[in-house]
Amino acid sequence: MSGHGSKFGRKKEDAIVALLTQRTIEDAARAVNVSTKTILRWLKDPEFDVAYRAAKRAAFGQSIARLHNLSSAAVSILGKVMLDSATPPATRVRAADSILEHTAKAIEMEDIERRVSELERAAEDQDRKR
Repeated sequence: MSGHGSKFGRKKEDAIVALLTQRTIEDAARAVNVSTKTILRWLKDPEFDVAYRAAKRAAFGQSIARLHNLSSAAVSILGKVMLDSATPPATRVRAADSILEHTAKAIEMEDIERRVSELERAAEDQDRKR
């Protein structure tokens, strides 16, 4: 977040960690041994806000990576539920519907990503021609 000698102090870095790990702002303030008012004031500071948002994105990225790791097992479970004749029909239908819905969303996302990439390439080509 910051280097030696930076205006952005260790307390602020600790506050960001506390904001990400504690249940409330009050709990975060207690964890860092500052007042709630101090945390609230820091949250209004643009430099703190940028660092806090970056830390939240990084933490969220880790959550997404965990979801990716679990997705294969989730699909296996859905498939087993859907194919198990002992499973109630309504549950099998919900599993099948979930598989279809998620597959359709994945295809849509791939299509959107491809189209965005093509648009970005076209824009880069236009910029090079200028």
